[in-house]
Amino acid sequence: MAKFDFPIFYILRGVQAVFAIIVLGLAGHAVDEINSSGWDEVNFMVFNGVWTFFIVVPYFILAPIFVPALAHRYALPAVDGVTMIFWFAGFIALAVSIGDIPGCSDYSVCQGLQAAAAFGAFNWVLFLATTVLNTLAALRRDPGPGAQPPTATVP
Repeated sequence: MAKFDFPIFYILRGVQAVFAIIVLGLAGHAVDEINSSGWDEVNFMVFNGVWTFFIVVPYFILAPIFVPALAHRYALPAVDGVTMIFWFAGFIALAVSIGDIPGCSDYSVCQGLQAAAAFGAFNWVLFLATTVLNTLAALRRDPGPGAQPPTATVP
């Protein structure tokens, strides 16, 4: 059984936050350039970036420390799972809507959206990993009352 001195969750959350900011910047730039007329996929990727950076990552880092009642052992995998579904839906929808647009060979908004879809896929994989780790930790924790931090060791 592996025991972590420094919980891997914090590293994964940091990378998730960085990827969310990258996607937020790329999708936000595309919204600014194309005025997002009729492109809901780009708007959804902006939502994913905001949701992850401003809601999810602070929740996972701050709730167990300051408001442990909000860090229920089943709430943590649930929030991770919902966010994982958001990222999956977002990067798939964006990649399908971009398709093979002519004119993407030069630098354009299209290439930025392709990068946003790629970083969205990476973030989906990271949220898949944290969902699995949080679910395993929730199933193996003491079922006693009260909140438990997401930094418990996962064998």
